[in-house]
Amino acid sequence: MKNLLTFLAGLGFGIGLIISGMTNPAKVIGFLDLFGQWDPSLMFVMIGAIFVTFFGFRFIEKKKTTYFEEPLHLSGKTHINKDLVVGSILFGAGWAIAGLCPGPALVALGSGNQKAIIFVVAMLSGMYIHDHPYKKVFSESVV
Repeated sequence: MKNLLTFLAGLGFGIGLIISGMTNPAKVIGFLDLFGQWDPSLMFVMIGAIFVTFFGFRFIEKKKTTYFEEPLHLSGKTHINKDLVVGSILFGAGWAIAGLCPGPALVALGSGNQKAIIFVVAMLSGMYIHDHPYKKVFSESVV
């Protein structure tokens, strides 16, 4: 039952990303192009995501376990540090250049979208670099 509900939640999320246009790099880049031909339609997606996240986190922060009574692991980090700022800049730059972020890229990967394939390979490479050489070199600053 757990796997079925997890699959259905992921399927619903993926369908929502497709319907909203978040898997279309041209639409995302149009939203981020504030000084060109700006497409504000994704603002409604962002507002909806902020609304769901705000109330969703208020709800789950009060719980100690998931719906399936498994331990709930939340980050708990509340401070801004150099790694967070650098990571945020890299994430935003990648989003603006590719028109994709991780969730929509994985959904677009299912359609064989060439930009999504390149993005996911680059994303996985960046994750590997962070977890291996970066942490070894900068271990004192990584929390």
